[in-house]
Amino acid sequence: MSEEANYALPQSDPESAPYWEGIQQGELRIQRCAACQRHVFYPRTLCPYCHSDQLAWVSASGRGTIYSYTVVHRAFGPFAAEAPFIIAIVELEEGVRLMTRLIDAPRERVRIGAAVQVSFEQVSGRPPLPFFRLAE
Repeated sequence: MSEEANYALPQSDPESAPYWEGIQQGELRIQRCAACQRHVFYPRTLCPYCHSDQLAWVSASGRGTIYSYTVVHRAFGPFAAEAPFIIAIVELEEGVRLMTRLIDAPRERVRIGAAVQVSFEQVSGRPPLPFFRLAE
């Protein structure tokens, strides 16, 4: 990744603050519903499965598999100089999916179902962001 990239910082709000605090501590946090026991991502106030408001923050394993991906060949703004790069939807062991960037991943090794691990990366001195790498 280019160290010169000018990434816009994600904005924290009351619903997502525990997620971003976890990222700062090198921990991937997701929510789990106490009523139906399902994991939830993205951060929200009600469970999308049973509509309970009993969501608690838990540490995710940080391990998952590639559910889908694309190679970005044409990018704009701060990402233009970094193309080509890989954007993926990762399904965590806990069952939730999130969009992320794969880093240090040779394109010929990237495939649907490949194991990945979270990696917290600081870019240009900004706060870390959760990216993923192919698992060893």
